[in-house]
Amino acid sequence: MKKIKIIYLLFFASLMAACSHIDEADQLIYVAPDIVEECPPNSALRNVLLEDFTGQQCVNCPRGTKVIEQLQEAYADRLIAVGIHGGPLGFKGNAAAIGLATDLGDTYYNHWQLEYQPVGLVDRHGAVNYTDWFTAVREELAKPSKVSMQAEASISNGQVSVSIKTECLDGTYNGMLQVWLLEDGITATQKRHDPIDNDNTTINDKNYLHNHVLRTAVNGTWGEALSVAANEPATKTYQLPLDAAWVSTNLSIVAFVYNDSGVEQAIKANITIKE
Repeated sequence: MKKIKIIYLLFFASLMAACSHIDEADQLIYVAPDIVEECPPNSALRNVLLEDFTGQQCVNCPRGTKVIEQLQEAYADRLIAVGIHGGPLGFKGNAAAIGLATDLGDTYYNHWQLEYQPVGLVDRHGAVNYTDWFTAVREELAKPSKVSMQAEASISNGQVSVSIKTECLDGTYNGMLQVWLLEDGITATQKRHDPIDNDNTTINDKNYLHNHVLRTAVNGTWGEALSVAANEPATKTYQLPLDAAWVSTNLSIVAFVYNDSGVEQAIKANITIKE
């Protein structure tokens, strides 16, 4: 009888310590084919977009954040994470505490008909539990893309200026271009498990550090239509006023193109301060 070998990879040890409640069978993930390191002809390396639907009242959401940190350590800039605050466990703030949930986050949560948090969309191929993000991200990284992107952003005189260049390397790409503004380094409340009490107690951490938080959509809730033919790059420019609540030095831009087949390419760029 032939032996069929299935190779599994254990999650990082720290993730297992944080998620000890997970069944043993779920603590293993399949090792997908090696990610693409060199581009085939007429293609580009794919960056993967992970939309993390999270909330400040979601006690398990910091565990999703932990996975994102490990993914960023493993894949660096090729993993682009966006924290979308909203849904039933989102918090829009009050006189005593900063809230990060937005109507925009609620719109996305409801549109995708999500049922719990944390949950993610990996290149928009359906909802994925955070325990499976490694597998889903690695599978996407193994696919080359027919689209390449460049992004630049700056702040001057209270205005954020953005330039996005999109190029199709094979045939024509038809879809939508979405541009978002993110903020890192936000200290705000977050419910989470108490690690000192072996995760048996929930605490309200008032000094939790939130990163890659979706602040606003630069070009509308769903972006705008884009059609790019091979060797005919398209450049889009945008401007939006700088909100007084945002810390300029912590802002970045994420842009991606998508259609009914999912996200084809994504890019992230820090914002240069010119004033």
